[in-house]
Amino acid sequence: MIREAMFYEKLDADKVQCKLCAHRCKIAPGKRGFCRVRENRGGDLYTLIYGSVSSEAVDPIEKKPLYHFYPGSFAYSVGTVGCNFRCKHCQNWTISQTCVEDSFTRDILPEDLVERALMSGSKSIAWTYNEPTIWHEYSYESAKLAKEAGLGTVYVTNGYMTPEALENIAPYLDAANIDIKAFTEEFYHDVVSAKLAPVLESSVLAKKLGLHVEITNLVIPTRNDSPDELRELSRWVYKNLGPDTPLHFTRFHPQYQMQDLSPTPVETLDTAYKIASEEGMNYVYVGNVFGHKYDNTYCPNCGKMLIQRGLFEIEKYEITPEKTCPQCGEKIPITGEYAGSRYEL
Repeated sequence: MIREAMFYEKLDADKVQCKLCAHRCKIAPGKRGFCRVRENRGGDLYTLIYGSVSSEAVDPIEKKPLYHFYPGSFAYSVGTVGCNFRCKHCQNWTISQTCVEDSFTRDILPEDLVERALMSGSKSIAWTYNEPTIWHEYSYESAKLAKEAGLGTVYVTNGYMTPEALENIAPYLDAANIDIKAFTEEFYHDVVSAKLAPVLESSVLAKKLGLHVEITNLVIPTRNDSPDELRELSRWVYKNLGPDTPLHFTRFHPQYQMQDLSPTPVETLDTAYKIASEEGMNYVYVGNVFGHKYDNTYCPNCGKMLIQRGLFEIEKYEITPEKTCPQCGEKIPITGEYAGSRYEL
């Protein structure tokens, strides 16, 4: 669906400058931005994907991954097409690295999206699978309706939105998992065709605006897995987002244009966990490794296991209703209520 875009400025000669993401593309008439889904038509900028859904599922919230946000609940999850990154390792490249004309999508209006989420029994709506920033007009209007209906709202994002776009949707957005893909500008330039600095700025702003923030770092062998880089990332999160911010180190599997690499050794992920813990992070997780002990939540004060997870499932939950450790009384930062074990349904 085509709608006039938000966040753009008209320039001379019918050019426009998009101000939705940090690329801030200047777009000539008849051309599209880097994301492939915002087009200059006669000096006005249009989104080509309003309500255009390529992917739809009811996912465990842990799959986002969000481990401290309404644990045990479901998220009604949708994605569209296009992206403002060019990740060479993208697992969803068939929808992210394409345009709307070359993809199958179905139109779901915001009010229908909210109704479908409610009927699914989900606690929240998640814009995910590809970058939600480029879907701003749709996610913004849908999120407002979702909040009125009592649903939570979630972005799974690369964090490359402008401050003005983030500030616009923040009153209607509850949580974000922000993917800090590496901690060097070289990686961002060579692997994703973007810059690191705007991602860090968005992460800090999201926290400042009151969103529940969790950080993911996909650890890729030989590309972003050095102990020094992992330590710099951990130190930055500790200093700028706080020691209670959940930090997920996840295992890379060969995808798309990076099939020449091997999966991340588990030992590397264990090293990342150890480094982040040494730097003061209280809730560090190892992801994409089924049954790993660091996929669980432990009390940072006494070490008691508080949440035991299976494959995106909570198998045991021992945090008190007051959100404290039952053994030592440590306050545990959980946003929202525990939805209950799915094994009990």
